[in-house]
Amino acid sequence: MSTELEKRTELMEKRYVVLFAVMLGGIMGPIDASIVNVILPTIAAYFSAPIALAQWVPLIYLLTISSLLLFYGRLGDILGYKRVYLAGLLCFVVTSGLCGLAPTIHWLIIFRAIQGIGAGMMMAVPFAILTAVFKPHERGRALGINAISISAGLALGPTLGGLLTALWSWRLVFLINIPIGMVALLWAFKVIPDLKGKPGRMDLAGAATAFISLFSFLFFINRVQDTGLGLLSGTALAVAIASGLSFYYIETHAAQPMVNLALFKIRTFALGTLSSLLNFASQYIMVFLTPFLLQRVAHYPPNQIGLLMTSFPLAVMAVAPFSGNLSDRLGTRGLAITGAAICSAALATIAFLPVDASALDVGWRLAFFGLGSGIFQSPNNSAVMGSSPRPYLGVASGILGTARNAGMAIGISAAGLILYAVAPPSIIAQEYLSGAEALSFLGGLRYAYLFGAFLSALAAIFSLMQTKGESVGAADGSVLEKARG
Repeated sequence: MSTELEKRTELMEKRYVVLFAVMLGGIMGPIDASIVNVILPTIAAYFSAPIALAQWVPLIYLLTISSLLLFYGRLGDILGYKRVYLAGLLCFVVTSGLCGLAPTIHWLIIFRAIQGIGAGMMMAVPFAILTAVFKPHERGRALGINAISISAGLALGPTLGGLLTALWSWRLVFLINIPIGMVALLWAFKVIPDLKGKPGRMDLAGAATAFISLFSFLFFINRVQDTGLGLLSGTALAVAIASGLSFYYIETHAAQPMVNLALFKIRTFALGTLSSLLNFASQYIMVFLTPFLLQRVAHYPPNQIGLLMTSFPLAVMAVAPFSGNLSDRLGTRGLAITGAAICSAALATIAFLPVDASALDVGWRLAFFGLGSGIFQSPNNSAVMGSSPRPYLGVASGILGTARNAGMAIGISAAGLILYAVAPPSIIAQEYLSGAEALSFLGGLRYAYLFGAFLSALAAIFSLMQTKGESVGAADGSVLEKARG
């Protein structure tokens, strides 16, 4: 007993060292996700590849990550969060080198798919590690500080991509991950404790159907955005629905399911996860559309667009730690409601930007959304993870990550669909707009932004509906077994 107590005391003493080790590895995924979009035209030109082929470089990476998060979350519960995290980090480092040395565009796409496998491991378990290491009254602060690495990665990515490409080649964007990743790997191996959730066997049938369903659904969203509803996108949707129903049947009948669906009977967990999906959907409506607004309507140069867009993640980075810390003292629900409501108001203000909007007009609105997002994310994540029984922290972390990535994909797709439904395609295709054409394009953007405001308002309502103070994170999981039975 004394040995166990000593281990627990030692773990608590080095909890912030664990947090910073997770952050060092965690910053690489967001950087890599945002950095490639900037250098994609350079990559396409280098390999003389059409845009339709080159777009698979970022797409396959995101599809692979999103489709495997649930699997990795459960794998962490079984094998240990440290093992999964380190394996992912090692895979990410190795495949970064392969991407940087890719001889053709096709090999680059293959290596990016494998890199997504490693990145998915890295992204699936950090919430579980931090929730296990930190006490409940410090959990919000820890998750808020961890959010700095995500926001910093998203903010640094575009600028870093252009700088590294200018210094030598687009290959340096991938090769730079090797020294950073090795330091992160060695540090994480030394300080992250060996923590596990609920032991058991992996539900391979559930894992396979979940992967097929998520991959098909996200592929459907991407295709609909680009080409509309056709044979390929329709088939993808049918496969997603069929495999999703199969997944539900398997998980409700398996002795040891990959995802214990009784988690969603916990009110705070279910509503918090849904709120996260809605928040990220509204966020990516803004992230996807605003550069088009700045380029085609406001006629800003690319460097100024990149600078203005960083005002959003910088605001999140500044606010999230304080919001997380505050949620430890005041509770999560009020802050989550406030943050989501601010996001809704911010999108409404962006929707009514004038054609001749100044950089200040745009910048403060983006920062306003970042303020709301920073206030919302850490308390909401803390509520979701705190409401999950401790043996299922890996699964809960995977579910939250899946909701985040699905929200991003849904937001981009919804933005494209609304824009094309309102503005004439002939106008959307133009790179320089003025007069009546600019107003027509702006009208399409306005409806999309207002839809995003509606989604954030829904997130605020669902946050309000959560059970105040609900936290079963210390439970042994028997509550779920009873609910499932």
